[in-house]
Formats: sequence, structure tokens, C-alpha cells
Amino acid sequence: MKSFKYLAMSAMVGSALLLGACGSGNGAENDSGEQLSGSVKMDGSSTVAPIMEAVNEEYAAMQPDVKVSIGVSGSGGGFEKFIAGETDLSNASRPIKDEEKQKLEEAGIDFTEFEVAKDGLTIVVNKENDWAEDMTVEDLHKLWVEDGTTKKWSDINPEWPDEEVKFYSPGTDSGTYDYFNEAVLEEKDMVKKNIQLSEDDNVLVQGVTGDKNAIGFFGFAYYLANKDNLKPVKIGGVEPNNETIESGEYTPLSRPLYVYAKNSSVKDNEAVYDFMKFTIENSSEMAEAVGYVSLPEEKITEATDKLEGLK
Repeated sequence: MKSFKYLAMSAMVGSALLLGACGSGNGAENDSGEQLSGSVKMDGSSTVAPIMEAVNEEYAAMQPDVKVSIGVSGSGGGFEKFIAGETDLSNASRPIKDEEKQKLEEAGIDFTEFEVAKDGLTIVVNKENDWAEDMTVEDLHKLWVEDGTTKKWSDINPEWPDEEVKFYSPGTDSGTYDYFNEAVLEEKDMVKKNIQLSEDDNVLVQGVTGDKNAIGFFGFAYYLANKDNLKPVKIGGVEPNNETIESGEYTPLSRPLYVYAKNSSVKDNEAVYDFMKFTIENSSEMAEAVGYVSLPEEKITEATDKLEGLK
């Protein structure tokens, strides 16, 4: 994560945060102007983590006595900790599942969903791949669904190489995996041969970069950070970019990114409330700074109203 954030985008993040802080006047002090202390604990999606780490970098400069911890266990792993009462906030690159809602209800934990940005799940191939430039969702389904065979590029198009495909996918605790499973695989099993799964997106980047016959997927920001070494695949003729992701034209792989807040933490812990307030007020700058797509103003207003309603 740090190689992605601090090496690939540190200058862009720093500039955006500085401009956002100077231009908006949003401070990390609470409404009374006093400095706060305490802790904020969160875990979850590796896709959402860069946004929250960018938020925390600026927030820590204004509230140094508030200690914010950001774990990266994947969306599913983050929800497990949320259900266990170990965290105040849970980052997710997919909506919470019904069974997770039920477990939270059984644990007596009320929560609120906040959308913080939009992402385009990006299909990538090796730079030397000069054939798979445009694929349909049906092509992806055929390639990635387990059917007992060894998948070859020629299975999709007989003019493509008769070479085995090497697959790189987020791990099963990842919300990105869940989203791909639902949107592309239609809940069927993912291919089992020639595949590496990892919760660390950098492992996936390295795998696809190092193999001409590789294909993988992850969040749009990870593609942007490594675009010199990877090629994005168009889906139905549509390339992932800020415009197609925001408009929804890049379908079905455009998706919202979330932070789930424990209601009692927002009500009872001034640091959690203040950190979430700062996150919402600066979400546009933070999302764009790390390569995602910011929300429209009405969504930010909606999130602010939700937060104030909890307080």
C-alpha cells in the first residue's frame, strides 16, 4: 500500500490536500474549536484505504492527539471486525451483505452507510498483449468462470494466441472480488487453474506486469498508479476513465465506495464524529487526489445530513 500511495502519488496527494485545506477552511477542530484526543479504529477494503489514508494524513496535522488506525483486511475481513465490535468504521468496496447486516443486528450494533467516492473496477493485461484490447462482459465471464478446462486466449477469439491465460485476482475477503463475482461471474465459481489471489493489489500489479499472458483486475487508482506498465481492457468499447466511471457508461464495472460507521461511536466518541465530518467535507479532494472519482455535491450534502442526524 505504501509503495502505491507514497511513491506513486505523494506529490499529487500533498498538493490536493493543501489546496483543499486552504481553500475550504475546513479544520479538524470540533465545533467549539478545541483540540481533540482519542482514537478512531477502522479496517476493511484495500481499495478504499488510499482515500482514508489521504484523509488521515491531513487530519493528523490538525489533530495530532487523535490516533487513527487503518487496517486492510478486505471488505469482508473489515466487516468481521466491525461485527465483533473491534472497529468504529468499516471501509468497503461493495455494499454490506444481508448476512452481515443480520450479524450486526444480533450483536446489537447499529450502523450507517456513507458513500465516499466512485471507482471503476479495471481489467488489465500485460503491455505486450496486443490482442485483448476490447472485451465484452460475456468474454470475461467465459474466461474467468471455472468449467474444468485450462483457459486459453484462443477460447475467446480463435485469432488470439493459443496460450494459457494466467489469472490475477483479489482475494476472497476483498470487496473487489465480491463485486467481480456478482457483476461478471454471476455468482459462479472463479477459475481455479493458473490463478493467484492476493489481498495486496501490488502483488496483482507485479504479476500482470511480469507475464505476457496475464490478466487481472483491481480498482481504477491502482491502474493509474501503474499505467506505464499495464494496459486497460475496454469493456464493450468503453475505456475506464473519470468521465465514463462517473456517468456509469463504464458498466457494469463502475461502483461506489463506502465507509460504514458504528452509530454509537459517532454519538459517543467525539474523535470518530469529527474524523467522519472531516472525511465527508473533504471527500472530493481526497478521492481525486488518489485517483478515484469524486461524488456530486448532492451526495456530499446527503452524507453530511446523515452524520448530523446521528449526532
